[in-house]
Amino acid sequence: MGSIRERFDRFEEACQVLTGLLSQETTDFDGKFYQLKGARNEPKGPQRPHPPICIGGSGEKRTLKITAKYAQHWNFVGGPPEEFARKRDVLAAHCADIGRDPKEILLSAHVRLESDRNYGKVIDDAAALGAEGLDLAIVYIPVPYDPAVLEPLAEAIRDSGL
Repeated sequence: MGSIRERFDRFEEACQVLTGLLSQETTDFDGKFYQLKGARNEPKGPQRPHPPICIGGSGEKRTLKITAKYAQHWNFVGGPPEEFARKRDVLAAHCADIGRDPKEILLSAHVRLESDRNYGKVIDDAAALGAEGLDLAIVYIPVPYDPAVLEPLAEAIRDSGL
């Protein structure tokens, strides 16, 4: 798989290749890891200029920089609201460096429903992240996955006004 640096270099090239394949009639690319000449990808899909790219992670030097350049959606893998806010600000700085409005990027994060099924904590966690600019909370449910948690979770969220 290579070093972390090599994997990020490969990932960044993949973002360039995918963006081209999903938005151009043909794509030429001559990179270290990928080479394409007149490559086509059909069908392109209904979204324009291409389907949204979601990048998850919190690495300030590479992940958030690549996110600023290529993604329409950033997923923060979890942590306290203060950490989310700091990473959001790093992402915004990377956007400013390339002249991109950070508001073009949907911000999501993981919140966890623990085995005690404390729905209020999920709502509080999501609200705290929302106060820092979160657009979308992705709720992880505890193992073993019990579909019985979904209705009370949905009701708690609906009743909370989130």
